[in-house]
Amino acid sequence: MRFSVRFNNDLPVRRYPVLAQAAEAAGFDQFWVSNDLFLRGVWPILSACALATSRLELGVCIVNPYTMHPAEIAMQAAALDELSGGRFNLGVAAGAAEFLGWVGLAQERPLSMTAETLRVLRALFAGERGPFGGQALPTWTEEAYLRFPARAVPLYLGAMSPQMQRLIGSAADGGLPLLFPPENYAEVRAHVQTGATVAGRDIGAIDLAACLWISIAADRNAAADALREKIAYYGNAMSDSVLQRLGVEREAMAALAYVVQTERDMPRAKAIVSEAMLRIGVVGDSRDVIARLETLVAMGATHLSFGPPLGPDPLVALEMLGRDVIPHFNT
Repeated sequence: MRFSVRFNNDLPVRRYPVLAQAAEAAGFDQFWVSNDLFLRGVWPILSACALATSRLELGVCIVNPYTMHPAEIAMQAAALDELSGGRFNLGVAAGAAEFLGWVGLAQERPLSMTAETLRVLRALFAGERGPFGGQALPTWTEEAYLRFPARAVPLYLGAMSPQMQRLIGSAADGGLPLLFPPENYAEVRAHVQTGATVAGRDIGAIDLAACLWISIAADRNAAADALREKIAYYGNAMSDSVLQRLGVEREAMAALAYVVQTERDMPRAKAIVSEAMLRIGVVGDSRDVIARLETLVAMGATHLSFGPPLGPDPLVALEMLGRDVIPHFNT
């Protein structure tokens, strides 16, 4: 079993090295930080974590080729991998169409764009030079190459749709599919397996992380309150298929978004998050969490990835996960 922890990029920068050290001490294998638009930039965050840790793998989940050019993605990733001593993992995805719309960007040809970005990144890390290009990316000239040696940084793909999940199987080193709800793992794994089979790859060589939202605490009410805030902020960006699996109407998530974005009333938004919406993640004490995760392990999950909010106190959550959950699944 592998274990990772994921954080949003919404905390003060100086908190992340402390959290990374706690994750390393708790026995986690990987530490991921998002790069959501208009929050704190991920590169200084992970650079600080690289200098504060020695064993923990570090990753960004995710960067997209619409708001950051693939050439610059390669530059930043290779430099951070160098700084960390080869501990960096690069998470790539097409991004959320709603968030891209904030800055006037259309998510055009997301599957082609993502696949071509993966191919170009592999070529750049291998020391190849252009011309590169395809259906979605413009043609790059022969002057397109990294001017310094780089490792083949592992490429993880964030994926929600079946097409993107199949791309994990055919083209990525690992996958970061958000499981909404967690029990969707079996369906996701089947799509990844299809992509791997078509490409002649062994799914066992792909690090498929079962990415969950989790909130753990001794007090379930406190744990649920922490998860409600994440659902209120991000819920409206979820696909119709996710909402259908939860039995939640699109109008309900749109109402949450209105309260958060227009009325700017997070307490009210949290109050209207339903129990059905809470099923999007895992909530409760250590026993509750273990019981829900047992289902995923029975489905074949070999990498459990715990994402925000983690709990009302992230440091306490890391301690509980390291003390109770990781040992349970490592025995």
